[in-house]
Amino acid sequence: MTRHTSANWASGQPIEDAALDVLIPTCNRPAELAVTLAGLAAQDSPAFRLVISDQSDGPPAWEQPPAASLLRVLGAQGTAVELHRHLPRRGLAEHRHFAFEQARAEKVLFLDDDIWLEPGALARMSHALDTLGCGFVGMAPQGLSFLNDRRPEQTGTFAPWRGPVTPERIRPGEEGFERWPLHSAANLSHLSAELGLKSGQWIPYKVAWLGGCTMFRRQALEDVGGFQFWTQLPLEHSGEDVVAQWRVMEKFGGAGILPTGAVHLESPTTVTDRRVEAFEIVLADGPAANSASADV
Repeated sequence: MTRHTSANWASGQPIEDAALDVLIPTCNRPAELAVTLAGLAAQDSPAFRLVISDQSDGPPAWEQPPAASLLRVLGAQGTAVELHRHLPRRGLAEHRHFAFEQARAEKVLFLDDDIWLEPGALARMSHALDTLGCGFVGMAPQGLSFLNDRRPEQTGTFAPWRGPVTPERIRPGEEGFERWPLHSAANLSHLSAELGLKSGQWIPYKVAWLGGCTMFRRQALEDVGGFQFWTQLPLEHSGEDVVAQWRVMEKFGGAGILPTGAVHLESPTTVTDRRVEAFEIVLADGPAANSASADV
């Protein structure tokens, strides 16, 4: 479905039955959120519904003029927008859980609040998800300040999916886990250039996990419990998206998409306490995996 263009902004009507929900959990990043929204406003298809959940210390990001302006653009284009003020904070996993609870479309894109998408990125991911039939696809965000920093020692694990995307188990110490450096710096930009992919071409490849821009089949994520494991985690943690993706990968498979159309804004992280990796608790073997509780 082609979205409204500038020629008919004034008559744009919200498309409530879109097949894609874009979920953006955000906190203390009004400028970055505005850039993220600008990327979404430049997408031609598919039509999507936008859900923003804000946990900022001060006023929500959408009250700042840049983000507010882009939300008006999206609304004029026909995008249905939901804005949620979700407090108090109960951790990253709980915030994703809340955002996912708002989803109702058959596809769900979790998009970080510091990612710009190039035109055509949504269409490419949506087409890839339909074609591959796996649990998720994603575009690993690239840091373009690293375009002159080639890291062949990190791209050696690149492995295209040849044939169907099949389920696989990823854990530290296993072969698939060693793919994680592939998404560092601008490695995928370098790989795309080396492969000589033409306009409109894309290829799926094997991942350890994908951060920042992942499109799920909603039913697949629901079938593995979504982010309900948030109650097992302390307030400060990281890697909650890894847990959800590994569970989906084990049952339905998952893939990265090259070329990636996602650019990381390279702002300082808002997750400064990374002492607790979610998978170390939630996916641990033995009683700890079931008995860990959250102080929330």
